[in-house]
Amino acid sequence: MPKQAQYDLPEILTYAADIFTQQGYAKASMEEIIARTQFNRRAFYIEFKSKQGFLHAVLQYYIKHQLSACQESLIARSDSGTQAIYDYFSAYHQLISKQGCLLVNCISELGRNDEVVQSIARHYYDTLQLCFIACLERAQRHQQIQSTINIESVALQLTCFTQGFAISSILQDGEDDVIIAMSELMSSIEI
Repeated sequence: MPKQAQYDLPEILTYAADIFTQQGYAKASMEEIIARTQFNRRAFYIEFKSKQGFLHAVLQYYIKHQLSACQESLIARSDSGTQAIYDYFSAYHQLISKQGCLLVNCISELGRNDEVVQSIARHYYDTLQLCFIACLERAQRHQQIQSTINIESVALQLTCFTQGFAISSILQDGEDDVIIAMSELMSSIEI
């Protein structure tokens, strides 16, 4: 009969996401993560093989449980497309305030050389852009934004803002630049 794991993997991944977000990949010590989470060193290497493999699992968990929660406001609604975008940025701002975004941090630190991080990031941001397109199309149908707006272009801008705001949040120590800039962009296209 196989032994049951003696650790709570979701708890470990959540805790590790905080460590990687705050310290970055290079500075985050596996010894510290293992010590703080009581994750058995042997179990760690059986489960993940390496620190980089562990980061990939943490990043996927972070996207699924943190970033996707912000994205739900874009997907789950059928009413106001513009309000869904405001709600997304409000939730995103709360998530990244004063610490940044693990995905953006990984792209900044490892994106040039780590093909898995590149793939995860491309998939996430492509999906996010499609969600913005759907919201903007809904806003056009409800006559909330100008009918002449290039929806794909605005969706791309919103996606780029998402990435830039994570960096800005770190540099500005969580100031409200996210909300101000997004509001300005939206007010320029609203009717």
